[in-house]
Amino acid sequence: MSYAYLFKYVIIGDTGVGKSCLLLQFTDKRFTAVHDLTIGVEFGARMVTIDNKKIKLQIWDTAGQESFRSITRSYYRGAAGALLVYDITRRESFNHLYTWLEDARQHSSSHMVVMLIGNKSDLENRRAVRKEEGEAFAREHGMVFMETSAKTASNVEEAFLHTAKAIYKKIQQGYFDVNNEGNGIRIGPQEPTGRSSAGHGRQASGDRSGCC
Repeated sequence: MSYAYLFKYVIIGDTGVGKSCLLLQFTDKRFTAVHDLTIGVEFGARMVTIDNKKIKLQIWDTAGQESFRSITRSYYRGAAGALLVYDITRRESFNHLYTWLEDARQHSSSHMVVMLIGNKSDLENRRAVRKEEGEAFAREHGMVFMETSAKTASNVEEAFLHTAKAIYKKIQQGYFDVNNEGNGIRIGPQEPTGRSSAGHGRQASGDRSGCC
């Protein structure tokens, strides 16, 4: 299928915050309660429409473990957008946000769009991080904030689309050079390619299991 642009995303954050489940919900519109722990990087893609233009989102779901941090850093380079995710039921995942954000901004383009995501909003009875805290952190660091639930699909679509719209706006404003693929943006083929516009695959895998 032809498309105007391809945007590269990365999803970052601690292990177990639901990064893989967010990707699966967005690309396949399904949820699995138990997901293999991401070892290395997983990949998904989906086509969306912005301003009457087809945009292909290429999304890299990175491992949250410290031992894979060097692999994760290599995916920041050439990313136009990032979803920084924490688990609203785990205070430590919120406390680690600054380290993740610092790492991402150090190894990426200064124009990369970063959205803060407080995931697992369906677990309100186990909440450990108030919504106001997420909003304050995002405001302080110049990010947009949303709470999502990969389980119920609440705000999942909106989070990915809002990030895409922000990237598209920066293209219109001239911040991104679309001829430089190092910015995480590629001009798409204008003729049909015959390829599927959505999917979910694994770049590297392991046999350990963890809950989304």
